[in-house]
Amino acid sequence: MFHAATLSTAGAAGGGSILMTIVPFVFMIAIFYFLLIRPQQKKQKQRNSMLGQLKKGDKIVTIGGLHGTILEITNDIVVLRVNDVTKMTFDRSAISHVTTASAGSDVTLEKK
Repeated sequence: MFHAATLSTAGAAGGGSILMTIVPFVFMIAIFYFLLIRPQQKKQKQRNSMLGQLKKGDKIVTIGGLHGTILEITNDIVVLRVNDVTKMTFDRSAISHVTTASAGSDVTLEKK
């Protein structure tokens, strides 16, 4: 008899249980979007802006930690002067951040 009573209450609340099952998943997706996806997109947009504003004469640091000054820059390739004699070629995407912008450049400095 007790078993029959629980089945009848479960059948009456069947429509609400689907909604109560979906709501936590929607809530989790919203949390992931606002805590993970959106900040990552914002950071990527800021990085692309920094890479797009690079100019000749900017002092930069590569992802590997190499410090240098930009001598030549094209769409994909950057030539850095490491010291008076050494020139090195890198992909533009290998630049981590700008330490000192050249005169007339609008690149914001990143301080750590």
